[in-house]
Amino acid sequence: MIRFVPFTADWIEATRAFNCRVAATGFEFPLQPAEGSYLAVDGDTVRGAYMLRRQGFHFHGDEAGVAHFRLPLSEGAVNRAYRSVGVQLLRHAMRQYPMLYALGMGGMSNPLPRLLAAAGWRLAEVPFFFKVVRPFRFLRGMDYLRQKRPRRLAMDLAAFSGVGRAGVRLIQPAVRGALGVECIEQFGAWADELWRSCRGSYACIAERDTKTLNKQYAETKYLRLKVANLGWTVALDTQMRGDANFGDLRVAAIADTLAAPGAAGDVIRAATAYLERRAVDLIVSNQMHVAWREALRGAGFRPGPSNFVFAASKPLASRFNDSGQAHINRGDGDGPIHL
Repeated sequence: MIRFVPFTADWIEATRAFNCRVAATGFEFPLQPAEGSYLAVDGDTVRGAYMLRRQGFHFHGDEAGVAHFRLPLSEGAVNRAYRSVGVQLLRHAMRQYPMLYALGMGGMSNPLPRLLAAAGWRLAEVPFFFKVVRPFRFLRGMDYLRQKRPRRLAMDLAAFSGVGRAGVRLIQPAVRGALGVECIEQFGAWADELWRSCRGSYACIAERDTKTLNKQYAETKYLRLKVANLGWTVALDTQMRGDANFGDLRVAAIADTLAAPGAAGDVIRAATAYLERRAVDLIVSNQMHVAWREALRGAGFRPGPSNFVFAASKPLASRFNDSGQAHINRGDGDGPIHL
């Protein structure tokens, strides 16, 4: 008989044992008890776990309480005797917060997106865009594209002949004439003013006030970029080491953004120019709102396959009609981790 309990220190060892049993999934549940963490237990044994993070959302300026359904893990993934636990996790979460969302999940074909779709959630990919900054290093180091020998040979030929560089520069030219960028240590009162002025322009947007931003992006790894008085971006500049997709490339990510939709182009161009000057090999971004997608295209980005999925429960999905008018990116998940 499955029952749900908050994750407390008394359950750490049982959760550690649960992580060992589900290790084949490639995921594990954090062993630090935290508010919003719940365990599905059978007697003294943990059979599942998930986390809820409350997140204020605004719908054309009107605020409503929403929660992020995070890291649901079920022993049913490795033992069919517990295949119902995943559904029970979802039902327990929805009893607490009917307006739920999930984000990321590795693509539409994975178990969690399939479960959510079966439960009637609305799912949409958050479009992925990329811009090659250093063509030679990209062609020689982009492991995701170099897995098959014919393509690997073609990419090497393009790199050493110079054809690749010429082609990339033709379709993805460097940004010129962008606005200046100020790299800031933390967000100030100006960020609150920006938030208040533009939140009503989006059909759906999570809170991006100063307090929220300074908490979420407190680590020194984040590049907090203020673009004149128009908006901001949060970016990362990461030297990869043996990454399955990016190999040893130096990858920048435009992870989070805010501006009025009409200013998105100026903000993205400024952030892109700043990252290009840092001599990264590649810049990537996931953005759902049409204005930010067009801004990326205008700065020379091109679309690629996305494995980043936004899923909204029925009550949440009923608050907005068009996913393309929702401002969703990696900042709305667990932060831009893995980059």
